[in-house]
Amino acid sequence: MAGGGGFSERERQGARNFARLAKREGVERAVYLGGLGDESVSEHLRSRHETARVLAAEGPPLTYFRAAMVVGAGSESYRTLRYLVGRLPVMIAPSWLRTPTQPIGIDATVEYLRRAPEVPESAGREVQIGGPDVLSYAEMLDRMALALGKEPRPQVPVPLISPWLSSLWLGLVTPVDTKVARPLVEGLTTPTVVTDPSGAAPFGIQPESFDDALRRAIAEESSGAGGGAMLSP
Repeated sequence: MAGGGGFSERERQGARNFARLAKREGVERAVYLGGLGDESVSEHLRSRHETARVLAAEGPPLTYFRAAMVVGAGSESYRTLRYLVGRLPVMIAPSWLRTPTQPIGIDATVEYLRRAPEVPESAGREVQIGGPDVLSYAEMLDRMALALGKEPRPQVPVPLISPWLSSLWLGLVTPVDTKVARPLVEGLTTPTVVTDPSGAAPFGIQPESFDDALRRAIAEESSGAGGGAMLSP
């Protein structure tokens, strides 16, 4: 996305090349992490789903994981929350702050990915994964503040702010590139919650709460151990 327009076509071509090579080389299973959210206006979320479609159509049997925000010390989504709370005493509150989402900790996410080849039921199907909490982005900002030992920031409603203006705002106060921020913000208007938990059931994984995942990410960030995790929906 940082390359600007046309990223969805680049993703499709990359998926096509990978799928064909993997099938030719005899790879038995492909595992892909995309995003939750259906019927989205977001090119980013639509592109994630289209990538999975191409992988499934042209490559080995696919396990298509779908997640919302992945909470980890190196996650772009986590870092955005962290910087917003850390840098702003008062926050403007666009309408997307009320959108429901179902975040999941990075440890559980990686465990799902790791176990996929061991779970035969996951071959050739979609697996929606999420933590136990369904929250709005506003609630996540409040919980981030509390996890950092701060008071929740006052939020001033500005319901008509556009995704373009929101992306500029994020670009000013967070390290997220504006070219990346805009498609990400467009995705924030789409509810991203698990609607079919059946695919995840055979894994037997119990993801930790959002608050616990936040505390773990903050501790890893403070110790300098979280630089390698870059998962983001």
